[in-house]
Amino acid sequence: MDKIDRELLRALQVNAKLTNKELAGMLGLTITPVHERIKKLEREGFISHYSAIVNPQKVDLALQVFCSVSLKDHQREFIEKFEREVVALEEVIECYHIGGRFDYLLKVIVKDMETYRSFVSLKLAELDNIGNVQSSFVMSEIKRSAALPF
Repeated sequence: MDKIDRELLRALQVNAKLTNKELAGMLGLTITPVHERIKKLEREGFISHYSAIVNPQKVDLALQVFCSVSLKDHQREFIEKFEREVVALEEVIECYHIGGRFDYLLKVIVKDMETYRSFVSLKLAELDNIGNVQSSFVMSEIKRSAALPF
């Protein structure tokens, strides 16, 4: 990956809808090399996918919660089972296996507090290996970015 590839990735992180023509103009290239570079970056895994960032409030999902979870049992089979089960929960939009006091950090997004209460009591608490759950509620979002600082 050279300097032009880095500039291309930076531009696409800000706006993935830029056309090859617009990117070529920004980078001082013609359209064909830009197209070829993007295809190469996709093939080599530098670009894993494209997506739209949806405003949660516009789709009636106003409550964001960071949910710290510790497991009762840490044997491989129990960890793998928990991970399979948590991936299937649509309210969980991100899940990280972490070190420290808790084992997992979940980012959960739901309509409201009542919906979150139902999620915890009817879905999360039903998972076999849950030891402890601690919830942190987002009061306001200060910064959110999907752009990597490379």
